[in-house]
Amino acid sequence: MERISEHISWKEATFSPIAQRYGVKNEPSINAINNMKMIAEKVFEPLRKGLGDRPIHISSFYRSKDLNDLVGGVSGLRPSQHMCTDTEAAMDLDNDSIELKPTNKEIFNYIKDNLEFDQLIWEFGDNENPDWVHVSYSGIKNRKQILRSFYRYGGVRYEKY
Repeated sequence: MERISEHISWKEATFSPIAQRYGVKNEPSINAINNMKMIAEKVFEPLRKGLGDRPIHISSFYRSKDLNDLVGGVSGLRPSQHMCTDTEAAMDLDNDSIELKPTNKEIFNYIKDNLEFDQLIWEFGDNENPDWVHVSYSGIKNRKQILRSFYRYGGVRYEKY
């Protein structure tokens, strides 16, 4: 497979430096691929078009169970949406290293104000710009949950945005 969507390559969707470093396979199932295509169609491509067709960097997209466990992703009854299981998918977007960019804040606000999504998280950062933006999409029911993550009491915490 060459592409997940017009602007997302297979390599970009499945690449993980941690998986590479530890020799972890990061190969999605057919169901996961379909969910990846869904979030690309419903969120990523409209986002890119809405922000002037400028590049948007995906810092994390698909994660196999082994990779998710390795990076400390959510597990249990409701595993990380990055695993693209059931009818859900998630991606992290980070444009801080791109010169001609929409900022992470612009990405966050465009999704919040214009797109359907399940969960949108302002990941760390400060009041001016998140370090990255997490967005997920469900093919069944999108909660439109908007959160902000921060460190407190030795761990990651979330609050309503």
